[in-house]
Amino acid sequence: MTTSVADTEVSSAGTPPPRTPKERKRALGLDRGAWFLLLPALLPILLISVGPLLYGISLAFTDAQAGRATSTQFIGGQNFGDLLDDGLFWKSFRVGLIWALAVTALQLLLALGLALLLNQNLRFRWLPRTLALIPWAMPEVVVGIMWRLVYHQDAGVLNHTLTSLGLISHNIDWLTNFSYALPAVIVVGVWAGMPMTTVTLLAGLQNVSAELHEAASLDGAGRWRRFCTVTWPALMPVALAIAALNFIWNFNSFGLVYVLTQGGPGGQTRLPMLFAYEEAFRYGQFGYAAAMGCVMIAVLAVLLTVFLRNRLKEGQ
Repeated sequence: MTTSVADTEVSSAGTPPPRTPKERKRALGLDRGAWFLLLPALLPILLISVGPLLYGISLAFTDAQAGRATSTQFIGGQNFGDLLDDGLFWKSFRVGLIWALAVTALQLLLALGLALLLNQNLRFRWLPRTLALIPWAMPEVVVGIMWRLVYHQDAGVLNHTLTSLGLISHNIDWLTNFSYALPAVIVVGVWAGMPMTTVTLLAGLQNVSAELHEAASLDGAGRWRRFCTVTWPALMPVALAIAALNFIWNFNSFGLVYVLTQGGPGGQTRLPMLFAYEEAFRYGQFGYAAAMGCVMIAVLAVLLTVFLRNRLKEGQ
């Protein structure tokens, strides 16, 4: 078979020659076969995730309420219009942003320090690595109950310790005080979410080249300079990815805060997910709660789009 000059030029340019109809048909058959193999994994996702998501979005445009005898009517964007005038929802939205940003930033900062420590060639380092996973292995309900006991006004270990050290003169009810409730809940969120962040950053540190550290050390760079010029640039993609995931998880938090404060006092710790839960299951306003969920999905989608766009730009 002879090769034309045009085919040679295309091949040299790195572009594959056009496929014959037989080759295209064979590739199409392979694509269909791949989709058929993916079907068992896609079906649970469609049934458990995508289906309820689409149903929830459809509820946002209705006046769906709890009760067997109630009828559901399509009302368009009325729920979203009511949300614009709902000051309580936007207050909870602001609380949710403060919670998510604070917990995510503190988790990343503290987990980075712990990961750097656990990455050192310490004796019996397997023991602190194992202990660091304990908060992650505990259910949110158990964590919430445990910290409620820690924060207890009369019998809590925190008040007892601070009083013994002379740092406070009287016991503080941390979870019902307007000034301390949100910071106290943020501390619990950081404690509960640090293990996953620590493990992820520790895995990223394992891939940092030791030769680069040795070369920087020979050039006279100290530990801080080596961290800024060698460790952090290599670790930054991992840190950004886990920070984005943590923000999404923290913004959608429910169980931990519900067990600790149930959104109190006076809505100081009422996250958007808690607000939507109360509207749906306490007051029976399913359509209105679904509209809140759509707003939260839209915000997270915008933030995730910005993050992915920046990551793609950095990768080019």
